[in-house]
Amino acid sequence: MFVPTIAPTVRPLLAKVDLIGLLAASQGIVLVVVIILLTLIALTAFVIFYKLIHISQAQAQSIKFLDRFWESKRLDEIYKVAETLKQSPLAAMFRAGYVELSKVKKRRDAQGGSMHDKMEDSDNVGRALQRAQISERTKLENLLPFLATTGSAAPFIGLFGTVWGIMDAFLSIAAQGKADLAEVSQPIAEALVTTALALASAVPAVAAYNYFQRRLKVLSAEMQNFSNDFMNIVNRHFF
Repeated sequence: MFVPTIAPTVRPLLAKVDLIGLLAASQGIVLVVVIILLTLIALTAFVIFYKLIHISQAQAQSIKFLDRFWESKRLDEIYKVAETLKQSPLAAMFRAGYVELSKVKKRRDAQGGSMHDKMEDSDNVGRALQRAQISERTKLENLLPFLATTGSAAPFIGLFGTVWGIMDAFLSIAAQGKADLAEVSQPIAEALVTTALALASAVPAVAAYNYFQRRLKVLSAEMQNFSNDFMNIVNRHFF
């Protein structure tokens, strides 16, 4: 009995995506968008690497400082340790509080002071700690707005390049009066590359921003706790 056979469908081999070639072939507005996105990718990688080192050092040195802070009984010894831990926000807060406390003690030794003066002196030390805390928080947040801006703006920049490239391809079709896929596929592919570049810059930027924000919340809580502990010690022993 004759059984008909069905020839297997042969799928055509797809051309490999030549990303470098597509980027090199970009021109006009699309080329400008590609350059902007490549710049954003490079800057995003630099910021992520830099902030990872910065925040990691801040946390590591803060842990080291807290160990020495609770082990030592003398503030001047702690101050010497704090001077060597330049990346620790807690050490910076201690230095600011210690300097203000030293000024207060010198003034009190020279002039004396009433209970009202003692309360005012305590407030001065507290304000010094608060100013240092705000300053250190600002340093830790440095460059993070760039990640947030890149994560929100890059997709729209890439979309603009894609829309412009596709529009240019269709205008080429209208000028020639015929729709030749071989002629318009290249500019369309070049335009779509901008979307891929936009995602390559936006996704890491958003992920890194959220990651760093979580770590900064931990550091901020540690700074607030240290400020409270320092003021309790100062009020108990000096005021």
